Amino acid sequence: MLSILLVDDDREFTDVASHIIDFLGHTVSVAGNLAEANEWLEHNHFDHILLDFMLPDGSGIHLMDRVQHLFPVPKVTFITGHPSVKSVIAELCGPKVDYLIKPIQRECLERLFNPVKQKAKKSSATKTNLHFNCLIGESEPMQALYTMIERVAASSANVMLMGESGVGKELVASAIHYASQASGDLVATNCGGLSKELISSELFGHEKGAFTGAVAQKIGVFERAKGGTLFLDEVTEMPLDMQPHLLRVLETKKLVRVGGTKEIAVDCRVVSATNRTLQNIAEQHILREDIYFRLAVFPIEIPPLRERAADIPLLAKAFLNQLNEDSGTSYQLTSTQLQRLASFDWPGNVRELRHTIHRAHIMSDPAKKEVELPASFASPFSIAQKEHTGLAAGKTIDEVEKELIYLTLKKVSGNKAMAADMLGVSVKTLYNRLSAYGGLGEFS
Repeated sequence: MLSILLVDDDREFTDVASHIIDFLGHTVSVAGNLAEANEWLEHNHFDHILLDFMLPDGSGIHLMDRVQHLFPVPKVTFITGHPSVKSVIAELCGPKVDYLIKPIQRECLERLFNPVKQKAKKSSATKTNLHFNCLIGESEPMQALYTMIERVAASSANVMLMGESGVGKELVASAIHYASQASGDLVATNCGGLSKELISSELFGHEKGAFTGAVAQKIGVFERAKGGTLFLDEVTEMPLDMQPHLLRVLETKKLVRVGGTKEIAVDCRVVSATNRTLQNIAEQHILREDIYFRLAVFPIEIPPLRERAADIPLLAKAFLNQLNEDSGTSYQLTSTQLQRLASFDWPGNVRELRHTIHRAHIMSDPAKKEVELPASFASPFSIAQKEHTGLAAGKTIDEVEKELIYLTLKKVSGNKAMAADMLGVSVKTLYNRLSAYGGLGEFS
């Protein structure tokens, strides 16, 4: 049984939705605006929040900051009567925040509150063999990866995932968490998307009044991952002067919140990830040696897509099946199209393949069954990579990185969200890089 907070000013809708939620065996509390929602959150814990996008006293997004400071963090699903709003929700809150479009049927809420059952239905319907509930692939490199996941899941060792951008490091982290059968949650944070000033607060939390703007206590990701798994993405982008603090927590399994004095025990497996090579990490002194050995007790190299080309048809069909199910279409890929997909190098890896299938699905003719693949799979990412293949020796990593970023931005007409996606980094990381180069320049 779940505890649900329904935040919506449409009384007729909340009456119907409350009745359905109660029928499904869950408890429900109702708030008609942001103020009432904040009151409920002040004294109660909820497993799931159904949040209207437009409320009398502001947007539902205004509640998100409060929700992210709760422990544990409840799942949030936006509800709206305007289909066009879903893209805005995804842009502002990220892809992991769900949404439902009114009118909402009982089946929609049943699927929402019972995702395990829904995943099983999807898996059966699409005939996709999911390993650890999230990974697709039957190639030899993937079989070796599955073996490593099984082995490390039986221990509590920290894991470092290495591989190119787009190979699916967060999915592998999810697979390790799933295989571990941990009692706690999988909590993820991006070390490269945080400023130097905020990273301590994000990792270790802070007390109310610890610094200007700390209007309430915040629980850090280490505490939120208690009994579970903490995924530190882009860990090699963490400032060097922050690394001793992380090392101490890893060694002692205790932390002190920013502005606090009490030591708090932490109990979670840390799975970190980087797209840098071991040689680059060592030569550039990006990560301290002592912290590397704490994080990489069990290092795993995730194979790029070009090294497991046999999995490309499986992935492409799985992505298309998901899009068909979500949108009510029935497009198919021909054997010729699958062969063409399998022959491309995919420098952006699985992320780039998914993007291509999504684009093809959108552009396909509804009157036809066959999906229409683009004439060229080349993205700004792959174009930039090819143009930099013959770079002269002597350029620094920073110089190459700067050229790649500016070239990618140029290819997408300055669209920073698209450029960040193609480069395999967060928009925050992209802005940080541009700031380090002296500003946004022509892309401001």
